[in-house]
Amino acid sequence: MKLLVDANESLRIAIGAVAANKARGALTTLGIIIGIVAVTMTLAASNGMQQSFRQAAGSIGADVIYVSRMPWITVNDFFTFRNRPNISLDEADKMVAAFAGTAIVNPSMFGRQPLKYRSEVLQDVAIVGTSEKMPLISGQVPEDGRFLMAFDVRFKKNVAIIGKDIAENLFSTADPINKTINIGRYRYRVIGVMEKQGGNSFGGPNLDMQVFIPITSFVKSFGGRRNTDVNIAVKAGSIEAMNSLEYEITGEMRRIRKLRPTEDDNFSINKLDSLMGAFNSVFGAVLGIGLMVTSISLIVGGIGVMNIMFVSVTERTREIGIRKAIGARRRSILMQFLFESALICVLGGLLGIGLSVLLTLVVNASGAFTASLSPGIMFSAVLVSALVGIIAGLVPAYKGANFAPIDALRYE
Repeated sequence: MKLLVDANESLRIAIGAVAANKARGALTTLGIIIGIVAVTMTLAASNGMQQSFRQAAGSIGADVIYVSRMPWITVNDFFTFRNRPNISLDEADKMVAAFAGTAIVNPSMFGRQPLKYRSEVLQDVAIVGTSEKMPLISGQVPEDGRFLMAFDVRFKKNVAIIGKDIAENLFSTADPINKTINIGRYRYRVIGVMEKQGGNSFGGPNLDMQVFIPITSFVKSFGGRRNTDVNIAVKAGSIEAMNSLEYEITGEMRRIRKLRPTEDDNFSINKLDSLMGAFNSVFGAVLGIGLMVTSISLIVGGIGVMNIMFVSVTERTREIGIRKAIGARRRSILMQFLFESALICVLGGLLGIGLSVLLTLVVNASGAFTASLSPGIMFSAVLVSALVGIIAGLVPAYKGANFAPIDALRYE
């Protein structure tokens, strides 16, 4: 009970002291404000980037295994991977046959070609040769028209489904359905427009700037069956079936390529969790370095608070002597100055959080990148501010609490 009374009295005195020196308190909090803004904006940017990456990687599918010539993440032996044979469409067809009825297998090819509709031209557009099973793998579906059907692939139809941005750039407000466009030197009829997917913040393809055509038409127009590299996506029935399916895929690809037991795989198995693991490792290191750098400003702000608290203790030496002479304990004096320094830092932290919220809104409105200031970050910022205040005020408060009453009363 006595501790609560002392805490209440110390808090009241601390508030009065801060209110009596508004200008000094405001200048002191400036260092804390800058430090909190620096740290919280670093965390907000990293939080937004993680959310954007997870959203972008979500199109890959957590229950999908990809078979390709190269691994997604290469650290060593790049030239070994580069010299691997391409995956041919014939090999992809054998994979489709091998997993018929047990898993969804979708082969795809990628290239870049100019698009033209009348006088409108788009250069270097991503062209995806795929099958009718792609929506089952990626979850992307047309907003208007339809997607590919089995007979489009079987009979090598010159039909195309275009991304939302392509539709807007080539056709403006006109309806693209059943219009004929040129993909490179070849004419294709537009049969669908994909839903808006949004751009990729991490250097990947803009999903709204893609054209989907039958993989057989892709081979017919842009490459031979054996010389064009194919990527194979295999969708498992569930997340739990991923491990067993990976072994089956590896075994089937080795059988198709007639690899001996002593030979290494000359293809790669890629999954979302390996990509996420690599991202988290790299991003964690970058975030740690960023927090170390931005925390310097918070440390400098704490040093400024400590300096002001030494000044405050010195100015109020006689007050300390009087309080001790009438019975105040060391604990009360210690709590008084700790509360004062903590109050200054918490006020700076709250102002810094408010400024960070405004900066987050500005950044998101500008579209430069996505920042996300979560309640957890804001709560942590308040706690860190209070902790900095306690640490910064500890030495000055201890000095004031240990003044001898007689010496303090004699101080001029």
